[in-house]
Amino acid sequence: MNNPSLPADDLPPPNLDIKDSLMRLNLEESLAKCFFKACTQRQQALISTCQWYITTANAPTLVIECPDELTNWRVLKSLVKLGGVLKKLAKNAKIRVYPPGMGTPFEMRVDELSVYKYSP
Repeated sequence: MNNPSLPADDLPPPNLDIKDSLMRLNLEESLAKCFFKACTQRQQALISTCQWYITTANAPTLVIECPDELTNWRVLKSLVKLGGVLKKLAKNAKIRVYPPGMGTPFEMRVDELSVYKYSP
């Protein structure tokens, strides 16, 4: 965002320095720890079978890389519950699930969880 009408102090820095990068890394690690602690034991066991992390590039995003098709299916079936946990940490967060082989990921925003809820 480059808005010349803002004072210089209110504009983002032109380049991130090492301190900014370290603060971002610390934020991502803290969010990941909080997310993992907020999950149930079953959810923790499921995501522990995958490579996963939280990034804050554009919006907080939980990235899950599944090792096999079965795990990918289990993660996708658990997205609403995982999204509910993530939504408590960041209302504008997203979840991105990569199938085995880093194919095309499935992505959803936590503010659209109600679309995915099954109601008989």
